Amino acid sequence: MIWIAVILGIVEGLTEFLPISSTGHLIIAGHLLGFTGPAAETFEIVIQLGAILAVVWEYRRHLTTVVAGVLRPSPDPESFGLARNLLIAFLPAAVAGFLLHGVIRDYLFGPISVAWALIVGGFVMLGVEAMQSKTEGGRVGSIMQISWGKALAVGCAQTLALFPGVSRAGATIIGGMLSGLDRRTATEFSFYLAIPTMFAATGYDLLKSWGSLSSDMLAPFAVGFALAFVSALVAVRSFIRFISHHDFRPFAWYRIVFGIVVLGYFLLI
Repeated sequence: MIWIAVILGIVEGLTEFLPISSTGHLIIAGHLLGFTGPAAETFEIVIQLGAILAVVWEYRRHLTTVVAGVLRPSPDPESFGLARNLLIAFLPAAVAGFLLHGVIRDYLFGPISVAWALIVGGFVMLGVEAMQSKTEGGRVGSIMQISWGKALAVGCAQTLALFPGVSRAGATIIGGMLSGLDRRTATEFSFYLAIPTMFAATGYDLLKSWGSLSSDMLAPFAVGFALAFVSALVAVRSFIRFISHHDFRPFAWYRIVFGIVVLGYFLLI
């Protein structure tokens, strides 16, 4: 079980904040490793918490500044605006997830549906990048300058990520670019939005799965959690450096090729 925890922890950390769908990769990896069922679902919840804590750690100084700015007797307008926008962007997926969580878990968590979502999402990403290259000027260049309307647009885009394989990061980044954010700002806002979204989803899932936890799973959970944290920290830092000089086309083609391979494999076995 430890080696499975190592593999899945690294997979979760490396894919959670890239636009390639961590949930999709975990579903596929779990099927290939023969690790499915309630225990696997609980394990995924725990390692997702490790990944999101990596973002909290990476942006801890700015988060502290924002919180302090909001809690002042006279709140700092930019800090208040960011906090407001994160709440606005969080709500659509929170409501949709609460209403549709059971249906999604029962009917959409399979490798075939994930493969199709990866492929379709890759082509959408290529289309948005083509549009981005033609309208590069006049875009919002800071997360502190995002309007509430653009935040709401990103939040609505995030609801698409309830479909496994779409990618929460991919949906929010592409949604941000379509609403007028530049590539880096859309990515950073996606990272910040991941904090309330994933804490809420993880907390909800963990409460529902609490009864399936057992002491013999503590070691694998600890290993997966730690590796998800470390690998997510590496992925976040590397991703920000990458998009400073490149676009998302490599990730789009990866999604398409990987989705086709997965689709072929699971249709033929």
